[in-house]
Amino acid sequence: MSNTDTQAVIRLDGVEKSYGKHHVLKGVTMQVNKGDIYGLVGKNGAGKTTIFKMILGLSEFTTGSVSIAGSTTKKELYTNRGKIGFFVGSNFYNYLTGKANLEYYARAKGIPRNEIKDEISRVLELVGLQDVKQPVKGYSLGMKQRLGIGNAILGNPEILILDEPTNGLDPQGIADIRHMVRRFRDEYGMTVIVSSHILGELENTADRFGIVHNGVIAKEITQEDLSLKRPEIELSVSMDDLEKARQVLSQSGINILKEGKEKVTLEDYYFELIGGEAD
Repeated sequence: MSNTDTQAVIRLDGVEKSYGKHHVLKGVTMQVNKGDIYGLVGKNGAGKTTIFKMILGLSEFTTGSVSIAGSTTKKELYTNRGKIGFFVGSNFYNYLTGKANLEYYARAKGIPRNEIKDEISRVLELVGLQDVKQPVKGYSLGMKQRLGIGNAILGNPEILILDEPTNGLDPQGIADIRHMVRRFRDEYGMTVIVSSHILGELENTADRFGIVHNGVIAKEITQEDLSLKRPEIELSVSMDDLEKARQVLSQSGINILKEGKEKVTLEDYYFELIGGEAD
């Protein structure tokens, strides 16, 4: 077993999923390592949510294998799924407050009764809802997303799965979710998998990416891969030195006005890989 394999907290090998004659996943192989913020990239219908369902056991895969936290048997896989917190949409009782909803889910998750009050206070502070007293029916979309993430982190899971957590949010709401995700990893040691079709935002959040296309992981890349994609160098000089710099560079046959590596964006990489372009 390689060192990379020993770091894996989630691994899929050749996972396929079919609904009748409709093949949704066609041999997905991917690996998420401990401490990653792993961005799952792909257009709507590419298979991102189905991959999450395979990991969570919400649907059985047709062929292939899934390993969580090193599981090698079905019993271990079932047990280790308990280490995952997940957000796949907001599903709450609208007539209850956010706190009351979390109390219900905390009991369902088996959190000891004497710990529930403190745990909910901790979670509500983390997602910025500690002062909200109204029923969920009066929540904005952003508040419901926050509450859904709060439910996912109840019990401080080792692994966190977030399916389109910024969908429909305004720029401030998107930025807030980004900071939350990084805090979960940096302060609480969670490994996070987050999906989105907003490529620019996912690029700002994750450090590794899996590009889903036509039911497979077409490519796994890192932030470093994006940085190395375009090695062109430009030189930047102050206005006071501009003319002198022009003379020196001209004598050498060089026309450089700015120094720095131009980084290819995740969107550039995505469309180069699968074809097409942004609308």
